[in-house]
Amino acid sequence: MTDTANTQIDLTIRLSDAPGAPEYTFRLEAGDGGPTAASTLPDPAAALEVVRRHGEAIFFPKPGPPPLCTQQYGGPQTAVVTGRYLGREVNCRFSRTDGCEIARWRAMAPLLGGSAGSTGAI
Repeated sequence: MTDTANTQIDLTIRLSDAPGAPEYTFRLEAGDGGPTAASTLPDPAAALEVVRRHGEAIFFPKPGPPPLCTQQYGGPQTAVVTGRYLGREVNCRFSRTDGCEIARWRAMAPLLGGSAGSTGAI
């Protein structure tokens, strides 16, 4: 069992290729020293890097007017990220339904089981 007092990041990632498709579940757990052995993502170090770089802005966006997004469709993939990030509760949904969502997905691709710049396919 992990000492959660020393865990700064503990996220569960649920991914699906399409509605009704099987769901894949991964975990990212990390403290100051990097990902722990409990992490099950394909590349937990890369996932931790993007979470540390983009997590605050993506998990907790600042209020404001909605962004203007290109109306393009990137695919039916969805992801739900839940857990704790630096002491704050995370409950964040990702999709690929427009240009803004595709950009969010690409920014967090290693957390979502892919690589940076990937198409989003699981």
